[in-house]
Amino acid sequence: MRRAFGCSLAALLGTTALPALAADVASPDGRTVVTLDVDGDGVPFYRVTRDGEALIAESDLGFIFTDAEPMRRNFQVETETRASHDDTWEQPWGERRFVRDHHNELAITFREARETSKRALTVRMRVFDDGIGFRYEFPESTEMPVARIAEELTEFAIAPEAAEGGKAWWIPGGDFNRYEYLYNETPITGVSTAHTPMTVRLQDGTHLAFHEAALVDYSGMWLRRMEGSRFRASLAPSSRGAKVVREGAFTTPWRTIRISDGPAGLVESDIDLNLNEPNKLGDVSWVEPGKYIGIWWGMISNKWTWASGDRHGATTERAKQYIDFAAEHGFRGVLVEGWNIGWDGNWFGNGRDYSFTQAYPDFDLKEVTDYARKKGVRLIGHHETGGNIKVYEEQLADAMKLYGELGVDWVKTGYVADAGGVISCNADIADPCEDDTEIFEWHDGQRQVQHHLRVVEEAAKNHVAVNPHEPVKDTGLRRTYPNWVAREGARGQEYNAWGAFSNGPDHEPTLVYTRLLSGPMDYTPGVLGLVGDQNYPIASTLAKQLGLYLAIYSPIQMAADFVESLAAHPKELEFIKAVPADWSESHLIDGAVGDYAIFARKDRNSQDWYVGGVNDATERTLELDFDFLEEGQAYTAKVWKDGPEATYLTEKRHDIAYDTVTVRKGDSYTVRLAPGGGLAIQLQPN
Repeated sequence: MRRAFGCSLAALLGTTALPALAADVASPDGRTVVTLDVDGDGVPFYRVTRDGEALIAESDLGFIFTDAEPMRRNFQVETETRASHDDTWEQPWGERRFVRDHHNELAITFREARETSKRALTVRMRVFDDGIGFRYEFPESTEMPVARIAEELTEFAIAPEAAEGGKAWWIPGGDFNRYEYLYNETPITGVSTAHTPMTVRLQDGTHLAFHEAALVDYSGMWLRRMEGSRFRASLAPSSRGAKVVREGAFTTPWRTIRISDGPAGLVESDIDLNLNEPNKLGDVSWVEPGKYIGIWWGMISNKWTWASGDRHGATTERAKQYIDFAAEHGFRGVLVEGWNIGWDGNWFGNGRDYSFTQAYPDFDLKEVTDYARKKGVRLIGHHETGGNIKVYEEQLADAMKLYGELGVDWVKTGYVADAGGVISCNADIADPCEDDTEIFEWHDGQRQVQHHLRVVEEAAKNHVAVNPHEPVKDTGLRRTYPNWVAREGARGQEYNAWGAFSNGPDHEPTLVYTRLLSGPMDYTPGVLGLVGDQNYPIASTLAKQLGLYLAIYSPIQMAADFVESLAAHPKELEFIKAVPADWSESHLIDGAVGDYAIFARKDRNSQDWYVGGVNDATERTLELDFDFLEEGQAYTAKVWKDGPEATYLTEKRHDIAYDTVTVRKGDSYTVRLAPGGGLAIQLQPN
């Protein structure tokens, strides 16, 4: 009403407006300023300016509950506190070794001024040079000892004058296929309900990304466009009615907005990591980055099956074959899927027959792990649940203990079920299910958020690292739990096996600026044969499959193809064997959202640099600068690049060229990126 008529509800009703006490907090560089205040109706809000211009217009803050009056209006500012912070912390693994946390903080406590309610709510705002993060803090309250949240009223209103002519890259939130969609590129006003991260480029070149950090014991947030360029938080549903139930004092996840003059600042921001708590696990030297192969692409491309029978993929014999290949070529691990009882029949959205400790007769788990250990290779475990967390949690402790005893220190988990189809029970997360009653939850609802953390903590007890597929989105929790090494949470390489050009050539250059902003992704690159089931062609050149190792970060990187195909491409295999999975520095040196992305990354364990990335369907010629290299040092650059006739559209997708040159800081290198192409360069000091 206040926006429609330009006046407050208090004025309309002839009552006295509540007192306001506006408070501002600026980023360390002074460019971004956030204001926290209440309007004439006592509605809490924030707004953001950048270089003095409106960026986020007045955006409401508040809550609706299932059993209490809304926290919407009649608030006044009670107290404020301020702080500044500047330190640097070290990651045990990551895209960069050291992360700077430099921000200014303002915390405002709002108090209701009503006879019927005097509840308090604190909003803590942190402002960085590269964006903002804020969360709600609920105190202990006799008025509301248990908060049953029906919905947030948190808004993200991109200022209309800034939004005009802008674009958004997004996937639908709340739809059946979870996060596994191709990205939409639309005007900002063309967004409906979106998952986060959602990325926006304004007409003046400013880049924004909306997301959340530290998603713990809460429901995941979608963004629902209300009107124009105004968005509101929408929480993933729950079987309980209330989307979030919390008792006593608690905090919400941080709501984050990355702000950058261009794409590089967006990609290189560590704001979500900085808003998470430090490592809670202590010594995590047992969490080792690395590369792996696996008995997986054969099932994805329909040559083998997960189920038992003549085409069963996970046999002792085949596992040993892959272990031999891994040992010969220096891969740390071998993923084996379909080894355990439960894959026969309909397991999708079912999972009621899974055993996570009992193998099929043609797979001897101990024999395989013993064989791998002798070869210096690790078996990578697999726990597909079919979306049935009820069954999985009943076996979780035994399953992780078994892996720990056998030396299986990575596990890929899976939750293959339609959105809203996660099978759970009425018991609290800490209690076992006492009967066979089943209820159904969402992949990013509060119950599933609780479940994932339980898995990660149980795995940590046994020194196992976790890589969930069909997960809840990443929100930087890998800082707090460094054994949470990667996730899927987007449309991965597997879709390339299920149709011609199923992932279009612009998919990976879009992931870099959207999904990858949330954290590492197990995209499973390295399909050098460039075909899937029924010889469906992949929208990629051979060079692009190498460029994926630099564009899509993960501390566990797969070479996904059949070992026979990997062996048939010895020069490409040479690069895959050499490229690290752990970095001391990472920089986006060229790129545009949805078009292309070229990175320079420095190996954490040597002085080597690697340069490369991926392209969309538009042929480009780039002049790459090597300004990141050490002054005065010469480097030998080995280059894998698209051949002169390469294009993803024809059999010329296999056309690849090689080059070796000497480069120094200040030099440049001209390279052609083919349609659907890519690039990979290894730079070693002379």
